[in-house]
Amino acid sequence: MKKAVFRIFIACALLGSPALTSPATAATVVDGIAAVVGNEIILQSEIEEQAVLTQLQFPEASDDKDLRKQILDNLVMQKIVLTKAKLDSVTVNESRIDTETDQKLMFLRERFSSIEAMEKRFAKPYAVIEKEIREDIRNQQLIESLRRERMSGVTVTYEEVEEFYEQNRKQLPVIPESVRISQIVLYPQVTAASKAAARERVEEALLKLREGADFAEIAREYSQDPGSAAVGGDLGYSKRGEFVKPFEEAAFALEKGEVSGIVETRYGYHIIQVLERKNDTIHTRHILAVFDRSNLDREAARERLADIRQAVLDGKESFADMAKQYSDDPVSAASGGVIRQKGSGGVDGLFPVSSLKEPLKGIVGSLDDEGDISRPVLIEVESGEPFYAIFRLDRKVPRHTMDLSKDYARLEQLAIDRKQQARFAEWVDSLKKEIYIRVYGSDV
Repeated sequence: MKKAVFRIFIACALLGSPALTSPATAATVVDGIAAVVGNEIILQSEIEEQAVLTQLQFPEASDDKDLRKQILDNLVMQKIVLTKAKLDSVTVNESRIDTETDQKLMFLRERFSSIEAMEKRFAKPYAVIEKEIREDIRNQQLIESLRRERMSGVTVTYEEVEEFYEQNRKQLPVIPESVRISQIVLYPQVTAASKAAARERVEEALLKLREGADFAEIAREYSQDPGSAAVGGDLGYSKRGEFVKPFEEAAFALEKGEVSGIVETRYGYHIIQVLERKNDTIHTRHILAVFDRSNLDREAARERLADIRQAVLDGKESFADMAKQYSDDPVSAASGGVIRQKGSGGVDGLFPVSSLKEPLKGIVGSLDDEGDISRPVLIEVESGEPFYAIFRLDRKVPRHTMDLSKDYARLEQLAIDRKQQARFAEWVDSLKKEIYIRVYGSDV
């Protein structure tokens, strides 16, 4: 069973695997051509890199003698779909490519002391790194767009879901105890003296900008944002909902090239410039003068949350409305306070209790009934500032064996996934008749 699951992972992961692998895991091999698919080439080094990455994530794969053949088969499948996407002139979202490229480059830059250090580690110029990342993201989009197009019409009937359930019920996983939780977060406010010091700094920076100074240079000199100051304040591309509300409102109100006045958020005072606008996405940079948060009014935040909690319990306000209006966490606030854990969220926002970290796990354990709301709790974090929060237990599902009536939505999605996999495999096989394929030392 483990081996079957592992093989499925390889097939799925390699359809969107990055061409630029981590230098720490890249295998050193004498390179050569492993296969040719249309105009696309698969190198031996690509296979070795993927093998190393797979063995790091799945140590048991080291004993799989067929590992490299599986990787090659799936790389061939990826190139087949990519070739077909190019032949069919499948379109991609250029704005999304720009955004994801900037995000990946920012991620890489944060892990090196300088651009030169990054170039040395990857043994190639920064421009080439950027080009390879952009091309890889474009290819992933082409593949995914064509796959969605081909699989979009796949549905299943109740009878098919029932048949899937009967055929696989012994292998279906046990659903662990799961919960859906909402939160309202408040960060303690800073003192007037801290605000005054930050204001003086940001006003000096704004004055120099108005005198004609270069924004990037002023950002390097004045900005106290550790993640962007070194790169001239560049924040890359972002969509609505990714910034705290005051920053977002000010940024999206600017035209291309325009510089804002002084904008206050809970982090400090900002000066914002929009470099590019594409639909509902903007490329920004900023200068941040941070508030000294060593002396915070914690009691005021706790009392404010206590008042919010009581208003909800008294039926005067809904939890979702209060979260949207007051919560300092923009992601959960946008969904009425509902917490979405990346990678662990399930149907209807449920996720396993076992995936929770303390103190949230203990807080949830103290809530007995759906609708219960915790009292304000101070949350201390390893990296970052502490905050107060209240949590509501929206829903609790006990541990149980997957059941047709209780878990129909989950089973329906599993049945659709299985049907899509079968259709996709059949379609890829049919493409082999119209695309040139040569695998060296093996047969396709």
